[in-house]
Amino acid sequence: MKYFIGTAGWSYKDWEGIVYPSRKGTGFHALLFLGEYINMVEINSTFYRPPVLRVSLSWVKKVEAFPEFLFAVKLHQVFTHNRTDISQKEVDEFKMGIEPLRANGRLGAILIQFPWSFANTVANMHYLIDLFEFFAGYPLALEVRHGTWSDQRFFDILVEHKVCYVNIDQPVIGNSIKPSAIATNPAFSYVRLHGRNYQNWFKEDAGRDARYNYLYSKAELDEWVGRIKKLGKKSGKVFVITNNHYRGQAMANALQIKNMITGDRLDVPETLLKEYPILRNLIEKIRKGQLDLFAKESD
Repeated sequence: MKYFIGTAGWSYKDWEGIVYPSRKGTGFHALLFLGEYINMVEINSTFYRPPVLRVSLSWVKKVEAFPEFLFAVKLHQVFTHNRTDISQKEVDEFKMGIEPLRANGRLGAILIQFPWSFANTVANMHYLIDLFEFFAGYPLALEVRHGTWSDQRFFDILVEHKVCYVNIDQPVIGNSIKPSAIATNPAFSYVRLHGRNYQNWFKEDAGRDARYNYLYSKAELDEWVGRIKKLGKKSGKVFVITNNHYRGQAMANALQIKNMITGDRLDVPETLLKEYPILRNLIEKIRKGQLDLFAKESD
């Protein structure tokens, strides 16, 4: 069993001086830096514009020193949000753009993320099946957010097409899908934590930063560590991605989860320690011999 834990994206201005040092040496690159602490990232840029061969190749080269490092690639929005007729040309263009990742064993999954408004209807189910068939042979992970998808027939279809169901944490408002530990592909499972910012989650004028501005508490992470370990018994790999990116909170929580699951020592960027002092407290406990964080905070 192998756990891959990381963040959704890595290029954020508000990470400067928090995740990344304010002063960067020659040759600094975010992936080189992150590879020292985590072993997976999601690529968000491919949602907004199709992936480019030379850029994907540059990502592969950047992580050469980290042989286990994986990428998840978010599928372009034309397939998930525009949802017009699927074009073979668009499919081929996307596949070509991520070929260096696939060919070099760096592609953990193609993340297919639909908005909350995408509900379980006959037409939408047919659309999904068509999409699965267009990308057959690739490791696919599907995120849906509407509660109507909590349906065993839907999960059976994912199993049939070898598509991984993405277990998510989000503000549960109205008919929103709830936290789970569902595995539909024995090769890998997937967890994405979006934060629980109830105030701004569905607020139309809330910007991206406001919506994902949330830091998980240890008690909230404990809930998910239990689910993640259950998934670890059902699949060969588990991908865990934190998407509460504002001001490096995703990185802080990712490192906490990494330690809670694996018992590994906690390496943390010094700038992140200053922003989130709880991480320093955890490091002190680890140095005293407490290798996991399941003990009570007061111990």
